[in-house]
Order: sequence, then C-alpha cells, then structure tokens
Amino acid sequence: MIYETIALRLSLTPQELERESLRLFLRHQLRLTESQLLHLARKYGVTTITELDCKVQDGQIHEDEAFEDYFTFDYLEAKRNTLLDSLEDLA
Repeated sequence: MIYETIALRLSLTPQELERESLRLFLRHQLRLTESQLLHLARKYGVTTITELDCKVQDGQIHEDEAFEDYFTFDYLEAKRNTLLDSLEDLA
C-alpha cells in the first residue's frame, strides 16, 4: 500500500503517518470552520449563537435578515466542537 511505502520513506510507522495525517486534516478543517464562524460573528457583532439569538429577540437584528445565518452559525459551532473533541481524542 501507498501508506506503508510513504511511511517507510519518512521513517515512520504506517500508524504514525495515519495519526499525523488525521491530526493535520482535523486542524485544517478546524481553521476553515473557525474562519467561517469569525466571518458570521463580525457580520452581526457577536461571538456565539446565543448572542445572535439575544440580538434577534431584542429586535437589534431582524429575524428574516439573520434566519439562514443563524442555522449556519449553529451548525458551524457544532462542527467546531466535534473537531475539537476529535483532536482531543487523538492526543
């Protein structure tokens, strides 16, 4: 297999290469997710989905203006938590 060949070239075991590859992938996905979260947070002047919900409830942001972003924000926060948990499992 290609994993074994590359691992040997790098003086790693296939398991080490797999683990480091997975760690790198998860970190990359985490950076992308956090970047998207930051974009939404700046757009509405919040840091969490809870703050966005409060601004909608207080009437500072119109619900129809933030409707889709609300669900995207929620999804991205859940994805970030999953990625962080997965990285912790690798530690």
